[in-house]
Amino acid sequence: MAPRSRLLASGPGWGVSDIVCSADPRDRPFEERHDAVCIAAVTHGSFQYRSALGAAVLAPGAVLLGNAGSCFECGHEHGNGDRCVSFHFAPDHLESIVAAVPGALHMAFTIPRLPPMPSLIPLLARMESARDDVDGAEFEELALRLAGAVTVALVGAAKPAGSPSARDERRITVALRRIEAEAHEHLALADLAHEAAMSPYHFLRTFQQLVGMTPHQFVLRTRLHRAAVRLRQSDETVSAIAFDTGFGDLSTFNRRFRKVMGLSPSAYRAAERQAPGRVW
Repeated sequence: MAPRSRLLASGPGWGVSDIVCSADPRDRPFEERHDAVCIAAVTHGSFQYRSALGAAVLAPGAVLLGNAGSCFECGHEHGNGDRCVSFHFAPDHLESIVAAVPGALHMAFTIPRLPPMPSLIPLLARMESARDDVDGAEFEELALRLAGAVTVALVGAAKPAGSPSARDERRITVALRRIEAEAHEHLALADLAHEAAMSPYHFLRTFQQLVGMTPHQFVLRTRLHRAAVRLRQSDETVSAIAFDTGFGDLSTFNRRFRKVMGLSPSAYRAAERQAPGRVW
């Protein structure tokens, strides 16, 4: 029984899909092929994975690894179904990420999977959450972070990153100023990295090191901050504020605002106007 695949997001050299398999012990495995480099996080169920790299049982938290062009089989001899968030990379795109990881020379998997690792828990939790709240910009970052984290795990403990150079600080500052000026626009990480003359992975890592959050998180923080100010200071409709500050739809804005502020936009506005000493 072929699994169901739903494309969540994609960009130059990468893509991510939600893969749901409903096979059970009665279904015989069949040979499949990795069309690109595959890094897939198992979120539910378990299955047997067999490839030229070896065989392994994958459970929630494990990460499946597959080289481009290699054949594989997935079996469910001991249980029903599974679900994965599956990232696919063009080999040259992945190589550009690997090149920015200290100690890594090239990316060619030699083992079929990484076991569940404590260091990956926060990243995998964010991926699973993002699957239900699809955001292409967030998945672009997650693709880079997952590839980098897997590379680090495969080469062993990475050397601590040194302080960013003055040149990199200058480049990130330019990116910050652009985000500040254009947070309401679609700002692709790849475009920001290109303008900074940095690889996307190096840009993401350096940005987070200097700013304390990823570019996507900084964009969201900027949008939500500006929305909160406008809710306090104006009588504009919530929908107008949502669209003007860069949110593509009202439900996404409401959900993200409530998650950060603890109140819906309307409730936040009402609470602020009832605050002691507030004059409207």
